[in-house]
Amino acid sequence: MNNVKAYAAHSAQTPLAPHTIHRRALAEGDVHIAIEYCGVCHTDIHFAHNDFGNTQYPIVPGHEIIGRVVGVGNAVKNFQPGDLVGVGVIVDSCHQCAPCDQGQEQFCEAGMTTAYNSPDPILGGVTYGGYSTDIVVDHQSVLRVSERLDTKAAAPLLCAGITTYAPLKRFNVQAGDKVGIVGLGGLGHMGVKFAVAMGAHVVMITSSQKKAADAKRLGAHEVLISTDDEAMQQQANSFDLLLNTIPAEHDFSCYMNLLKINKTMIVVGIAALKMHSSCLIFGQKQVVGSLIGGIPETQEMLDFCAEHTITSDIELIDIQDINQAYERIDKGDVLYRVVIDMNSLR
Repeated sequence: MNNVKAYAAHSAQTPLAPHTIHRRALAEGDVHIAIEYCGVCHTDIHFAHNDFGNTQYPIVPGHEIIGRVVGVGNAVKNFQPGDLVGVGVIVDSCHQCAPCDQGQEQFCEAGMTTAYNSPDPILGGVTYGGYSTDIVVDHQSVLRVSERLDTKAAAPLLCAGITTYAPLKRFNVQAGDKVGIVGLGGLGHMGVKFAVAMGAHVVMITSSQKKAADAKRLGAHEVLISTDDEAMQQQANSFDLLLNTIPAEHDFSCYMNLLKINKTMIVVGIAALKMHSSCLIFGQKQVVGSLIGGIPETQEMLDFCAEHTITSDIELIDIQDINQAYERIDKGDVLYRVVIDMNSLR
């Protein structure tokens, strides 16, 4: 593999701009993918702006990758040129520790290798993500994508999709369960689609009355306005599970009051949380976190999406418009995910 075109940020203060990166030569266990679409995750923006304080520049974001196989190494038997595939957050792991053996590579004891801004175990330096024309990935991290899905709208499934599917599946959501999805955004809209497909009675919980109609369009059976104290009290102690997708600091005590005794709120939005311990103690309720999903879970999610025709609601852009897209995402001016047409870089 040679140098390929990409878009990169060179500092926290500068916009993303055209850049050239080097992709490794195809090893025997590798898959070379020509990238067709790459979703834009809010995490991309955080890393580009160094919000976590650990960005290594230049950075090429992108971990919601959809493309076609161009070539495979000699040891690869499960993929061939022309296959439609995906690559998410995880591009490698040790494959030897207990979490990896359990299909939970995101908790690899040696540290998972992520699509970008992660130590590159092959080339040295750091990994570069999907804002590029091509990528070379170990076949164990490559996922098969059904041709039945809208290819461009499937890209966010590699992050937003697995982030919401995995915890719902882990807590065995099924027909008859009353499930609340807290927050209607890039993650929340996927949570609604998955929970409905699993047979649950789904309630969208939002502070914005303006989002009620769209929540119903996405499949929610009810909409609960969290700022309406009377409505919140009427629904107290009635939920089997809550999936909290809010990515900003907030007090979630009011949400805990919605749960039945011994039930759980799952948190997937990264943010500072405030609560009083009484909302856990009275009712023996719990709060748990969830981080994306492993490779087997992600493949299961993609197969579930093919079976139920689930994709993300997206806006498609050219890579040349990425900086304006970042500004819009920061303002909440996107329904619900942005996807880059990487053919615009060729």
